[in-house]
Amino acid sequence: MKLVRYGNPGKEKPGMIDADGVLRDLSAHVDDIAGAALGDEAMARLRSLDPASLPAVGGNPRLGPCVGQIGKFLCIGLNYTDHAEETGNPIPAHPILFFKANSAVVGPNDDVVIPRGSKHSDWEVELGVVIGKPCKYVSVEEALDYVAGYCVINDVSERHFQMNLTGQWTKGKSCDTFGPTGPWLVTRDEIPDPQNLGMWLDVNGKRMQTGNTRTMIFTVAEIISHMSQLMTLHPGDVISTGTPPGVGMGKKPEPVYLKKGDVMELSIDGLGTQRQTVGEDA
Repeated sequence: MKLVRYGNPGKEKPGMIDADGVLRDLSAHVDDIAGAALGDEAMARLRSLDPASLPAVGGNPRLGPCVGQIGKFLCIGLNYTDHAEETGNPIPAHPILFFKANSAVVGPNDDVVIPRGSKHSDWEVELGVVIGKPCKYVSVEEALDYVAGYCVINDVSERHFQMNLTGQWTKGKSCDTFGPTGPWLVTRDEIPDPQNLGMWLDVNGKRMQTGNTRTMIFTVAEIISHMSQLMTLHPGDVISTGTPPGVGMGKKPEPVYLKKGDVMELSIDGLGTQRQTVGEDA
């Protein structure tokens, strides 16, 4: 299934994209694509519905973040071998963990707003993993059973804030609008192998990133298992699993950063496409 949340910010309704690409309303069957609605039993109930029996949504409504009421937004850094190489960093021995503030989360096609004083805002196409049930001390072998589904995330990053303001990467990752998520949550049954997904990102029509999840240093299952040894993962927690090469700070001979008016487009196989226009905070 492809599950969505549509409507104005803060007032999104749950929906489903049917096999013909028609947006169908799920409001009569679930309050939100969030929390307990992400569990296996709830997903099975939604899967049993006949999409043709659901009301079609007319027009072209805004798509919000594909997951509501996100608990934790966990992010993994330097998780692609070729991205670690382009940044000059060694291959990490364990997943590098940082957090992105939930207030950064926006819809997949909402504007990305560069914060005041920023001259080093950057892009990162990433595979997002949404947890579907409480997860603690799980093995690598069973880890994927705890996934509700997958989505596209743009882990927008302000590199000066991230590297030079003293402290954790979170400072450069959590600016408002720096977490476009969606367009839809694709349930795990439709993604049999999360380690073989092509991905790309363009800025102003120019290809910047091309990669595949097979070059991850730590697989999705390894990340979930590792995180679950440290903390309980809850339904609706989101893990952004790292980015392939081609980020702006790695461009040669000089880094390239986002500016007002730029347009980012990004996609992952089977998970849809995002498109954001870059603005500036007044």
